[in-house]
Amino acid sequence: MLRIPVYLDYNATTPVDPRVLEAMLPYFTEHFGNAASRSHSYGWKAEEAVDAARRRIADLLGATAQEIIFTSGATESDNLAVKGVAEMYHANGNHIITCRTEHKAVLDTCKALEQRGWAVTYLPPDAYGRVSARQVEEAITDRTVLITIMAANNETGTLHPIREIGDVAKRRGVLFHSDATQAAGKIPFRVEELGVDLVSLSAHKIYGPKGVGALYVRRRDPRVRLAIQMHGGGHERNMRSGTLNVPGIVGFGRACELAGEELETEATRLGDLRDRLERGIFRRLEYVKRNGHPTERLPGTSNLSFAYVEGEAIMLKVKNLAVSSGSACTSASLEPSFVLRAMGLPDDLGHSSIRFSLGRFTTEADIDYVVEQVTAAITDLREMSPLYELARETGETRDIEWAK
Repeated sequence: MLRIPVYLDYNATTPVDPRVLEAMLPYFTEHFGNAASRSHSYGWKAEEAVDAARRRIADLLGATAQEIIFTSGATESDNLAVKGVAEMYHANGNHIITCRTEHKAVLDTCKALEQRGWAVTYLPPDAYGRVSARQVEEAITDRTVLITIMAANNETGTLHPIREIGDVAKRRGVLFHSDATQAAGKIPFRVEELGVDLVSLSAHKIYGPKGVGALYVRRRDPRVRLAIQMHGGGHERNMRSGTLNVPGIVGFGRACELAGEELETEATRLGDLRDRLERGIFRRLEYVKRNGHPTERLPGTSNLSFAYVEGEAIMLKVKNLAVSSGSACTSASLEPSFVLRAMGLPDDLGHSSIRFSLGRFTTEADIDYVVEQVTAAITDLREMSPLYELARETGETRDIEWAK
């Protein structure tokens, strides 16, 4: 069934799955206790629910329940991981390695640490948005204490070679953090196989509630220690104080359980729908560029630049479509995406980019509707562009790899 407007902005947030909501509801009214209250049954029931959710989140990552620390979301998890390691291991060094296309939660945290004396290397990605394990290894110095590279980019869906980077980190004795907010629950992400030491997660990217996240913190080989960022009460192994959001945590656990059960079939379904979207657009339009890696990317993400039009103009013209012209955290900016800029995309193509992100409730009817609406809108807009007419007359390519 087609629902208007069609929602293709799942990388920004997802609706709560009805099965997740069903699991959460009793913990708002019936089992409302504080999980830290250990003197009565209300608290015991809440603690039991939190423990069960912790196990479900750990199972998705191939971790142990004791390695999951609850936070308010991935932004807090990123801050706790990066600042926590930097401050705890400052005696060993003051150097951090990251990538120019990281989420602002990592980039801004690194910039804050630079102002306090830390040195940060921002690796440039290739034209597909990837950094290599070799780049990471060449950046390591005897003062490096942390590597922080996201698993999947939120704007392009491009996957970094996390396993190879993990091998480098392990061999060189450097802690490795990965923001897996967009990856976990969508593609296999197992901490032991990948060699990561810290992992940031957020419930609302996988059909759980907003305002709850987690940080995986390795306990063995090596045991990772963090400097406390949130004081008061000593909750979460003294790493993150604060009364736990029990209903949110229950929902997070159920969302992870469902994601794990449906991961393989859902990834195949979304990959097929994404390809259907791209084929439909590429058949009807010329001068379209795919941004990101053609194969090493999330199954449900497609970032496309439509030359000779503005992305904002497309979204204004197609009012029954919810998409993004950049990440939701930076969409208020009039600047082209810093991610696409870092990949070497010209500003005019950066301004004309649209991110389509598909999800659990996307249907073939949705995709077919989007193809028709987007191609009609771009055709209309290009008819008003003298640059487009000139390009058609001259056959201009600008050394751009146009999608076909």
